[in-house]
Amino acid sequence: MVVFAGQGDPRRSLSLLWRADAPPPTRGGPGPKPRLSVDAILAAAVALADEEGMGALSMRAVGDRLGRTAMALYTYVPGKSELLDLMYDAVHAELPTAYPESDPADWRAALTAWAGEVLEFHVRHPWVLQVSQARPVLGPHEYAGLDTLVTLLRATGLEAGVLRRLVGTLFPFVRGSAQAVADARLAAAATGSSDEEWWAARSAALLELVPDFAERFPAVSGLEAEGPVEPYPGEGTEGAEAVPYPEREARETFRVGLGVLLDGIEAARVGRT
Repeated sequence: MVVFAGQGDPRRSLSLLWRADAPPPTRGGPGPKPRLSVDAILAAAVALADEEGMGALSMRAVGDRLGRTAMALYTYVPGKSELLDLMYDAVHAELPTAYPESDPADWRAALTAWAGEVLEFHVRHPWVLQVSQARPVLGPHEYAGLDTLVTLLRATGLEAGVLRRLVGTLFPFVRGSAQAVADARLAAAATGSSDEEWWAARSAALLELVPDFAERFPAVSGLEAEGPVEPYPGEGTEGAEAVPYPEREARETFRVGLGVLLDGIEAARVGRT
């Protein structure tokens, strides 16, 4: 399921994102004052999406978590579209905006750290991966994340036009890698069969039904036979086997792919000198 951001009222959505709106009116007369707030609603909505996925998200479900009706939430958030924008931007506040532990001149180490943080962020909040990048939310935390990446890339010394395209390369690469990890974690629970069971059943059937597989697909078969895959960092150590094989593969693919991308950036830097 792909969800497009920015479908609510533009002014109201941006006003809430940037907290430029006036606080909602308090109820007059006797009785307790409202205890809800935009931040409380967001916290409940994010927790719901983290635990049950985007499909479970509704104003009613969020209200239930807060012990309120859906109607009570509309005083603070106009609807589900605006809520999604707010959730998306809010969780991006978790991402670091600086990497002081890295040498400012060591752009490669800083970008490696950045990519790792962004990968784990998406794995923590897999529902974020369902929000299309075709239309940005335009919130402060989303912009802070973009500003951080641009700052790190400027240390490469490459011109602005190239940096813009690198932003458009690195973000989708990391999101795609996170999607692979998230899917690997979800597959067994969603299908009711373990990875081992799935591969054992289908591998046996494939060999039986397509005995000439190696001849028909020589490049794929040759790749498998040419040499061992580099071990996943930590493989063979205590606790490494707790990570399922598909996730280990996805993480190793991310590590190697990122290295090749950074090699390409270095080559571009050398080529301009």
